[in-house]
Amino acid sequence: QGQLVESGGGLVQPGGSLRLSCVASGFALHHYAIGWFRQAPGKEREGVSCITSTDGSTYYADSVKGRFTISRDNAKNAVYLYMNNLKSEDTAVYYCATVVISGSAFYPGETKYDYRGQGTQVTVSS
Repeated sequence: QGQLVESGGGLVQPGGSLRLSCVASGFALHHYAIGWFRQAPGKEREGVSCITSTDGSTYYADSVKGRFTISRDNAKNAVYLYMNNLKSEDTAVYYCATVVISGSAFYPGETKYDYRGQGTQVTVSS
């Protein structure tokens, strides 16, 4: 049974940085496009960033463009999200998932071959 596990969340001051990790077990991550999503209390889910399985192309939400960087390490079966210059509005639960890309949008996959992690809390506060 495959799974995705996120780590790296925590409490950070505004302007600080964090690196989130999404590590896969039980399946080969490099076969999938992987996305990071976040959801804050009372708000809708937001697609933050994703990276393709083919050429490593990346996509970013406008709200994080220039501050966040996504990358993948196929040897470690992992995808990372580097978050810099964090703001209070970045506070949310962040989770990774295998995704479907449609144009400039991406969504968590819904087939039996798709995976989604449980999430890690990121809190940006002074």
